[in-house]
Amino acid sequence: MNDFESFLITGGAGFIGSHLAEHLLSRGHRVAVLDDLSTGRSSNIEHLLDRSGFEFVAGNVASVPTLDPLVEDADVVFHLAANVGVDRVMREGVLTLETSAMGTGAVLVAAERHGAKVMVASSSEVYGKGVRVPFAEGDDVVMGPSSEPRWAYAVSKLEDEFAALAYHRERSVPVVILRLFNIVGPRQVGRYGMVLPRFVAQALKGDDLTVYGSGTQSRTFCDVRDVVEAMVGLAAHPDGTGGVFNLGSDVELSILELARRVIDRLGSRSGVRLIPHEEVRPGFEDIERRVPDLTRIRRLTGWQASTPLSETIDAVSHELADALNSSNKESD
Repeated sequence: MNDFESFLITGGAGFIGSHLAEHLLSRGHRVAVLDDLSTGRSSNIEHLLDRSGFEFVAGNVASVPTLDPLVEDADVVFHLAANVGVDRVMREGVLTLETSAMGTGAVLVAAERHGAKVMVASSSEVYGKGVRVPFAEGDDVVMGPSSEPRWAYAVSKLEDEFAALAYHRERSVPVVILRLFNIVGPRQVGRYGMVLPRFVAQALKGDDLTVYGSGTQSRTFCDVRDVVEAMVGLAAHPDGTGGVFNLGSDVELSILELARRVIDRLGSRSGVRLIPHEEVRPGFEDIERRVPDLTRIRRLTGWQASTPLSETIDAVSHELADALNSSNKESD
């Protein structure tokens, strides 16, 4: 990959970060992971700890004494550290905003000092209440009112983008913005609001799959192993620097249809139960459609998602079934 040999992943013990670390190590690169384990899990990277070229540092991304030497040793920083999950964001607005502003600021300052390239993980949430679908990187964004905590994460990610691009324009820091759309796969957990692992866990137990709202709201779902390929490809491409890129699948699926596919794939006897948003997330404003325009990344790198959703559901269900069986054995 160009001349890049050493990588730092902030939030690297998380769902996406751990897959990214694994991918980079498989290519022979050195990888350091910085994570405070607030949402990341040590189990996600446990199998990497003895690998040559891997280093794990437990710490906060905003801590300059911890962060700075790691950035100094890195050619590229994948900045994934964030307070993630709808449920956490709704109740932890201060942490969401502080982690974003302080953490991203610290990464950009260190990258300028040491000449590192920064890949900033953003989110489809930055499109806010936009109604032009599919969402293209140059579209205007429409946010909800500041009185609704639901929008704190979207605003924090948009602030990350503005900061990174300002450092690029004014201080020549090489940055790339990655707008991620509903990434799914093994190691993702449902307890923070992620829909696929929650559905799979319910189906494995034979419980009804709980769909919030009408279920007609649609999303796209991209396997984490596919998106990691895209992230690494963009890091290597010199013409991506200074750009903003949507990453995900563009195959649209309603949440109700996702629930039915999970039930069918697992052969579960579960049903589907609709629950009004107000009962689980008071004040939450859902978005009816969220689909990316992937023209920009396809033209630059030729990348597109290739893993069928059925294969991703299988991978998630195998992992969760193993965890459920282990838990049952321990309770015997």
